[in-house]
Formats: sequence, structure tokens, C-alpha cells
Amino acid sequence: MHDGNGGKDDGDARARPPAIGPSGHIPVLLQEVLSALALAPGHRIVDATFGGGGYARALLEAGADVIAFDRDPQAIARGREMREREGWGERLRLVESSFARLYEELAERDLLPVDAVVFDLGVSSFQLDEAARGFSFRHEGPLDMRMGRDAAMSAAEIVNEWDEARLARLIRRYGEEPAAGRIARAIVRARANAPILTTRALAELVAGALPPARRHGRIHPATRTFQALRMAVNDELGQLRRGLVAAERALRAGGRLAVVSFHSLEDRIVKRFLAERAGRIAGASRHRPQLIAPPAPSFRLLKSGAVRPGAEEIAANPRARSARLRFAERLDAPAHDEGDGPIDEEFGS
Repeated sequence: MHDGNGGKDDGDARARPPAIGPSGHIPVLLQEVLSALALAPGHRIVDATFGGGGYARALLEAGADVIAFDRDPQAIARGREMREREGWGERLRLVESSFARLYEELAERDLLPVDAVVFDLGVSSFQLDEAARGFSFRHEGPLDMRMGRDAAMSAAEIVNEWDEARLARLIRRYGEEPAAGRIARAIVRARANAPILTTRALAELVAGALPPARRHGRIHPATRTFQALRMAVNDELGQLRRGLVAAERALRAGGRLAVVSFHSLEDRIVKRFLAERAGRIAGASRHRPQLIAPPAPSFRLLKSGAVRPGAEEIAANPRARSARLRFAERLDAPAHDEGDGPIDEEFGS
């Protein structure tokens, strides 16, 4: 699991100090991202994941105007404080919304098209550090994990209401947890006596369900289970796919899309989306049969493969280790019709 804002970093003005958000965090791959976006003064850039504000600050300092999205009202409040403190004025617009609604929100504000969109995926360090949000197994708090007001359910509802088989599939698929079955059985047994309502209670339960060798490793034994719950609560994979589609619709020809991900499931979605849109792979699926004449490519890949942090950055910020940056240029072709259906029908994402 990545610490979204503490783990959001990077770009290429090597001579300059890195941009620092209001929390003091340094975003991951900041210089590489700035280079990928091909910034120019006056460009209108969407920061789809404002979080701690590190990317937004760097974009503003580079002369761009920024429209920052975040589904977390606390992140938006921090952004307002930053805007007032730094005197950015209308150059920093803040939108409390999921990036899945990026196109609609921009259209309502007459801000289309845009010159670039950047995503920095994952959970925020602010969310992890605030016990009351229930994201972290390291802090005692209610088992919540909702990033914004739009989340339909809490982690406690999933843990206490889903049946054993569904829990096991969730933990295995989103957490890539080999012991998903053991953990699901332990949850169902425990909740038969009393509801599981706190982060510590769940973390201890998960640790107790694992073999002794898994309880004292480098990674906390509850990491994968908490990741799976967080992703389900916030529909993170579904939101990502819809956000990429929204960005495709919002970008002008020649505009840039850049995505930093920290999890293999996220990176897989980004990689496939860009490959489809660049005409590298067929976009057919059981939801949408292959067209006789596939649509013209809407993106051009600017690099083969993903950009990864260097040893120096990883040494300075170990949370950057799993980061992957992929980026592309919008072509002068219509956005593709979206008929792929949900990413994961079983969990509604």
C-alpha cells in the first residue's frame, strides 16, 4: 500500500529544490512528471489528485493554472488555505469531486479543453495519519476508510456483513493476499461474537490468522487486507478507469496525460488503457465485441514502458520504491466510445 501524499513525488528541474506541499511532503517522480507534461506558462492543468498539494504547487510555480480535484473535503480545505497563504488566487481552482467526474465538472465550469491531466494515485499520508479516518492499522480508530462523501459503504460494513466467500475473494483479488481464505474465516468467526469495529481489532485478528512466519516480517501482516478493503470501499479501480476516460475527453489535441501509480492493479489498468487508446491492442471485450474498423488512436505513447524512481530518490523516500509513471500525448481523434463495462463486476468496480 502506498502512502499517497507522502509517497507522491517527482519531474526534471534538477537545479531547483523540489516542490513542497502544505504538509511538507515531497511528491514522487515530480521532475519526471513535470517533464512529461511539457508545461508552458498559462497552460491549464488538471491535478486530479490534489492530496497534499505538492504537484499543484510545482505546476503553479512553473506558470500553469491548476484545477485541483479531490474527493476528500479535508484536502480541499487544505487547498483553500494554501491558495490564500500563497496568493495563487484564481490560478488555483479547487473541486471537491472524484476524478471520475472530471469531464462533467470541467464542462460545468466552462474549463474545457485542458492542456494536461496528472494523476497521483493511492491513499494520502493525511488520511493514514488521522486515526479517525480508519485507514491505518498503526493507529486505533473506527474501521471506516472512506476517502470522500461519495463512498457508499465503510470498511466496517464490508467486514461485518459480507459472507466468507466474498470476503476471501476481495482480499485475494485487491490485496493479492495468499492467506485470504484463512483471514476471511477468522473474520467470520470473530464477528459471530461481536462486531469488528476498530482498525486495531481487525489488524490483530488478521495477524492472528496468519502463519507465525508472516507475523514478524518487513511488511505488517494486515497491510494487504487493509489495502483490499480501502480499494473496495472507495471503488478505486473503477474510479481510475472512469477518470482516464474523463481525461481523454477533456484533453485538447497535443495535451498530455501522466499517471503515477503505486500498485500493480492500478498500473495494469493504466497500461492497458493507454495501449488500447494508442492502437497497440484491441479494445474488444465480452462487454464490447471487436469493431470491424477500430477507432482511430486517441493517444500517442511517448515512452515504451514505465518510468521508475532512481536509487537516489528511493534512498531519500523509500515509499517511492513502487512508483510507476506512464504518460502519453492526446491525438486529434475523437474520444473512444466507452462500452467496456465495470472493471470488476463482482465488487461494482
